[in-house]
Amino acid sequence: MPSKIAADTLAINGGQQALPEVEGTGPGKIGVEEFMELADAWGYSEKAKAAIRSAIASEPDTAPLLSRYYNPRPSKVQALEEMAAAMFDIPYVLAVNSGTSALNTAYVAAGIGPGCEVIVPAYTFFATVAEVVTARAIPVIADIDESLTLDPEDVARKITPRTRAIVPVHMIGTCADMKPLLELARRHNLVVIEDAAQACGATYMGKRLGTLGDMGCFSISSYKITGGGEAGLVMTRDHHLHIRAQNNHDTGACWRPDRYAVEQEEGELFAGYNYKLSELEGAVNLAQLRKMPDQVARWQKAKRRIAGQLGRFAGVTPQQVRDPGEVGYNLIYFAPDAASAQATADALSAEGIGAGTRGGKTARDWHIYAYWQHILERKSATPDGCPWTCEKNAGLGQNYSPDMCPRALDLLGRAVFIAVNQWWTEGDCDRIASGVNKVLGAFFERESDRTGWPPAV
Repeated sequence: MPSKIAADTLAINGGQQALPEVEGTGPGKIGVEEFMELADAWGYSEKAKAAIRSAIASEPDTAPLLSRYYNPRPSKVQALEEMAAAMFDIPYVLAVNSGTSALNTAYVAAGIGPGCEVIVPAYTFFATVAEVVTARAIPVIADIDESLTLDPEDVARKITPRTRAIVPVHMIGTCADMKPLLELARRHNLVVIEDAAQACGATYMGKRLGTLGDMGCFSISSYKITGGGEAGLVMTRDHHLHIRAQNNHDTGACWRPDRYAVEQEEGELFAGYNYKLSELEGAVNLAQLRKMPDQVARWQKAKRRIAGQLGRFAGVTPQQVRDPGEVGYNLIYFAPDAASAQATADALSAEGIGAGTRGGKTARDWHIYAYWQHILERKSATPDGCPWTCEKNAGLGQNYSPDMCPRALDLLGRAVFIAVNQWWTEGDCDRIASGVNKVLGAFFERESDRTGWPPAV
């Protein structure tokens, strides 16, 4: 007969388990109530929400995992990355939680840090330059040209032995002059990081913006032409840069096949951040990116129809559009001076055509370098003044001042912006073109019978 097992025998030695089962059970962590909060965020009526609750209340308790990694269901974030890779014809895409995070991730992945200068345009949202500073490098501000993007000639003048990267920003849907900028980068062995936050879907010489340089950064958010909530994308053709970007966006290393393994290649592991995109944002922006090609096509069609009918007027200069692949959600011209820019913008608005200016120095605007107080005054988050006071950064940068890029101030002071609506009909476009001609004809002399502004010409 088998010997009797003592009550205090450990289960590992054949004894009885102390806890063979648990009595307390409950629903999953996330369920119907969380879904109903989403329905409320969408603004559905109480009647619609009651119907939604009724429809899903009988469903099994799914308890979804809303994190990008270790998800038992197909990841929406991964699907977003895969869709973007296919759309942009690029092998590596990393989704992060904002366009600003995308910039920081790209800068750090590219090795930008103390001892580096990074050339940025005088006209861009402040995040482009802010993340140079958070990477502990020093920004160098270059002027712009009539495209409202980086002037390659001024970039060439500002390259020094400590320059590490050039950051072309494709502002308001148009294309920076990538060909000479890429040539400059090759000549000086520099990294090119494209900021395409405002130009998702645009092309330059047949290639999607964000894929021409070493890395491309996108903001896919409620404030951009494509996106909802907050999200960003980092693109590259370089496997090592992608690996480093993954580490920077998730210092917990959940992205690694073996999370806690030792470094597989030099530079793979370092102290990064937590910029992971949630499954909720991934789902919304997967749907948004799916709509992007049709959105861009509608904007381009509307702008070209309007631009093709516009006359030429003395003193009025259309924005330089280098490639017809621009998104086309703004029609821009430069008046002879700031006063006539504001006067024509007011007249257009009175005609029912939404138009505006960025104004003079009385209107603070963090898209214009002259208001980057954080940079001009070399402000720091810490009392020691880092990165400005960092020993490796000694002598780097430039003498920042509000008037250091006069061309940017002049162009932006004279620019008139007409927002293009992707849903305008052909009739809408024709009436808008007629209205623009009417207003400009009242202020300026018609130069000739020639018609057509870029990108229609």
